Amino acid sequence: MSNAGIDYSLHDTYYVVAHFHYVLSLGAVFAIFAGFYYWFEKMWGVKYNEFLGALHFWIMFVGVNLIFFPQHFLGLQGMPRRYVDYPDAFTLWNYVSSVGYMITVVAVGVFMLVLIEAAIRRRKAEANPWGEGATTLEWTLSSPPPFHQFSEPPVIKADDHH
Repeated sequence: MSNAGIDYSLHDTYYVVAHFHYVLSLGAVFAIFAGFYYWFEKMWGVKYNEFLGALHFWIMFVGVNLIFFPQHFLGLQGMPRRYVDYPDAFTLWNYVSSVGYMITVVAVGVFMLVLIEAAIRRRKAEANPWGEGATTLEWTLSSPPPFHQFSEPPVIKADDHH
């Protein structure tokens, strides 16, 4: 949209909707889920089912791509934003987008299953499930961390990798 010629043609079309939501859902939301899974054991002291976590990711990935990628086509065809109804010419890609939404709802259900399964099974978390690559202070503590973490400020030493 930074190119004036393209912006002139695509302004107020579904292309803008697709681009905006692609950046937010595939950028921010996936980053939030990544952080959630990264610190899951540290926050709650239990492990999540890795198969269900991967299933959640892949279903969600397919779902959101099926929602927003077809909206680029709608915008290129000239479908305007903020209209209650649309001509039949736009039906196919709107239908594909709707199917993507239904798949994404299934992914959210799988995410809920991840939470419920972890709460029921209560597999004890490791202090550092990520191994030697995770070197920040939170991974030096048990999972979940005790209420009062350090009696004295921790000594941080420079490693040989820098």
